[in-house]
This record gives sequence, structure tokens and C-alpha cells, in this order.
Amino acid sequence: MSTGPVRFGFILLPHFTLTAFSGMLDVLRLAGDEGDHSRPVRCAWQVVDETLAPVRSSSGIQVVPSEVLGDPARFDYVVVVGGLLQRPPVSAGMLEFIREAACKDVRLVGLCTGVFTLMQAGVLDQHRICVSWFHYWDFLEHFPCVDPAQVIADRLYVFDRRRITCSGGRASIDVAAEILRRHIDQSIVQKALRILQVEDGGRASAAQPLPPGIQPTTHPAVRRAVLLMEQHVGRALSLDELAGKLGISVRHLERLFKESTGQGPQAYARGMRLRLAAWMLTHTKKTIAAIASECGFSDASHLGREFRATFGMPPSAWRGRAQLPDTLLSPSDPVSDYISEVFPGRSEFF
Repeated sequence: MSTGPVRFGFILLPHFTLTAFSGMLDVLRLAGDEGDHSRPVRCAWQVVDETLAPVRSSSGIQVVPSEVLGDPARFDYVVVVGGLLQRPPVSAGMLEFIREAACKDVRLVGLCTGVFTLMQAGVLDQHRICVSWFHYWDFLEHFPCVDPAQVIADRLYVFDRRRITCSGGRASIDVAAEILRRHIDQSIVQKALRILQVEDGGRASAAQPLPPGIQPTTHPAVRRAVLLMEQHVGRALSLDELAGKLGISVRHLERLFKESTGQGPQAYARGMRLRLAAWMLTHTKKTIAAIASECGFSDASHLGREFRATFGMPPSAWRGRAQLPDTLLSPSDPVSDYISEVFPGRSEFF
């Protein structure tokens, strides 16, 4: 256990998410002192930046840094808090500060899209990286050289040696609790979680929140499986691979899927790939062959056969009908029905 306070330096990127920042900070605050004093006794923290100019969050609330960057070695952890991807580029000085922190063995934490900045700084090589399922495709598009097998979008956070990455939002509370358990007494951390009305801290193996189309009562293994399917939509995982990643048997996986979705995992994955293909036909100008490849079909003919069997028309006809004026499509038209079911936010990925 630590003899002095555990020191945290927060970097708030422009348009950062308040929840990711405040969730982690409140755990540090509550675990850092006794009673209701909120003194930085067991934990100390500063918001640092190149200047002391206020940093605007995604909600418009601004936070004023307390110190300039300086020497990162004065911190045990440097935490990069992201939010919206559409923001000003990260400065060369900020990236150099992060690299210097890595060289001085300071632990680096990426919350939400702060992971993108850690990757841009080149400090995540050969590490497993946790990203939100919503930004999985953004991450691979921004960093095409990264090994997709190293990108984890089905868990809340990942600790890999001196790098910690987190999907964001409320999961930052779990990350803070997991960090503090390594430095201060477990009972103190639990007290902080109880005050925050959190009873299930330490959920490293928990799935990220519900994927589209999945009900709240769905078994966590099925939820994680669906997230894994989306990650590997261009190369369908075999049942053995999928079950292996989940740590369960193939038979158990098939039973859980049948109970939760009414179909087997392979049929569910096929439907997911077809819905994605339908979305891409409607919202992108990519060729049918390119769409087939990105959605895990062997070629355009394979996609055509599967598409016609499911939607009753070939991909070219679907694309043509989707381009008709809205007034020519009835509310029950298959284009409207199926497009409304595909992954939210896909317009940002292509």
C-alpha cells in the first residue's frame, strides 16, 4: 500500500465528457479523506494543460486547469479524458508530454476517446486497447495499422501493464476503484463506492452497455458475443473462437443465444452482417463488391444470394429504392423497416 498520496494528473481534451472526468475524480475525492472534508490526503489530483485557459466540455461546462504541463514524473498516473471526436487537433506539446510520461514509467490512462490520443502519441504499441463499441470502427479507421485483435470493445476497461484504457462514461468509476485497490485499503475504496451509490465496482469482465437490438434481460455473455460479432463483422468468428473469447463452451453459447434471441449465434451474426450491408447500400457510395468484403461475404454474388433471400430483392434494387423520395416509401416499406434497426451512428464510420 502507498505511504503517500497517489498522484493523478488529468488532461482534459477539448469537448471532453464530464461523466468520464467527474466519475473518476469523485472516487478519488471520496477515498482520499475521512468524513466529509474531501482533502487530498490519500489521493492528490491536478488538471494540467499547456496554459491555464479554461477547457470546454462537450456539454459546455468549462474547467480551468490548475497547473501547466511541466514534468509528468510528479504524477503516478496521467489520465487523458476525451469526448467528442470532432475537436481541435491535439498539440505537439501535449503529445510530447504523454510520451515523456511513458518514458518515465508514469502509468497512462485513457478515458473515452482519450484512448485515441494515447494511440496518436504512440504509447499503446503492443498493448490491448479498450474502446467503446460505438467508436470501434472510428478507431480502426483512424489507426489502420493497429491489430484489430488488440482492440477490445466488449468490456468496460482493460488494464495492460502500465496502460489503462476505458470505454468511458460511468466505467471511469470502476477504473478509479480498480486503481485505488492497488494502493489503499479495500474498505476505503468500498466506502467511496457506497457513497456514490455504486455496489458493483470492479467489473473488469463485465460487458459494455446494451448493443442495439439487445434487451436488458439478455445474458451478459450474449451481450458480449454481439459486441464481438460487430468487431469482427468483416471476418466472422467461428463458434469455437467466439466461445473461447467468452470463456464458455460452444454448447452453452448456443443455448444462451437461443434463449435470448430465438436463434443461434451464426444466424444472428449473419443477420447483423446483412443489416450492415443494407445500411451501407443506403448511406454510402461503395461498390457492392466492397460492401460484400467489409461485411464478411466472400464476394458480391454471395452477398446477393443472402440479401435476396432475406430482403426479397438484390442489393442493387435495395440501393435504388432507398434513393426514392420519402413520399414514395410507405411507413411499412422494407427499406424504412430495416434501416431503422441498424447500428446507430454508422454515418460517422464511413
